[in-house]
Amino acid sequence: MLLVIDSGNTNVVFAVYDGNEQKGYWRATSDSKKTSDEYAVWLTQLMALKGIAPEDISGAILANVVPASNYNLTSLCKSYFNCKPLMVELGKINLGLEVRIDLPEQAGADRLVNAVAGYQRYGGNLIMIDFGTATTFDIVGGDGAYEGGVIAPGVNLSVDALYMASAKLPRIDIKRPDKIIGKATIPAMESGIFWGYISMVEGMVKRIKDEYGKPMTVVATGGLAQLFIKATDVIDHIDKDVTLRGLIAIYELNTQKK
Repeated sequence: MLLVIDSGNTNVVFAVYDGNEQKGYWRATSDSKKTSDEYAVWLTQLMALKGIAPEDISGAILANVVPASNYNLTSLCKSYFNCKPLMVELGKINLGLEVRIDLPEQAGADRLVNAVAGYQRYGGNLIMIDFGTATTFDIVGGDGAYEGGVIAPGVNLSVDALYMASAKLPRIDIKRPDKIIGKATIPAMESGIFWGYISMVEGMVKRIKDEYGKPMTVVATGGLAQLFIKATDVIDHIDKDVTLRGLIAIYELNTQKK
């Protein structure tokens, strides 16, 4: 079985696959101070509930955008699952795509992995929108190459910033308000966050398509994607497991027998 780890700025996702069949999926808060032992106590207990033992794991792959977490996540795989994880690092493994941007070394591992999985399932000329800590728009060319994109503050970051920088504004939940015009502070904030992001997504997709000059398919992923797709018609597909599928594809590409 394959242990797949997607380490982001907000959450770390652990999943176990037997071939393409997902056997378990668990999410933890990102914390670069959490030791490999602490991860192991939590993860192995959850795996046991699914009937998965540490010795069932034969390989691991890790995509991480928090450098300070590399050591502890790598140690987790080595110490408790007896395998060295394949790290998603540009220039060190075969990603199966060309990175056509000015500074390829700055491309986030998660964005490249999404491009791999997006092209594999939907073909080229894609806009991959990831509603994560940041809201990212990534462009996948007709030949599967990663061609850059856009990085905007994530929805939760905007909510936190509004609360922390304003003395009288409360912290709010992210939800679709009934009306655009709020008749009180909280409904007005809800509208600004929700419909403001819808307007940003719609406007950004249009501008990207205009600049790219070709028909494009829009694929969304991330925890809040399901909330936003119901309010706009610019998103063609929701794909919640795109990052995990991309990691599996990259692992297979780099470990297949010659």
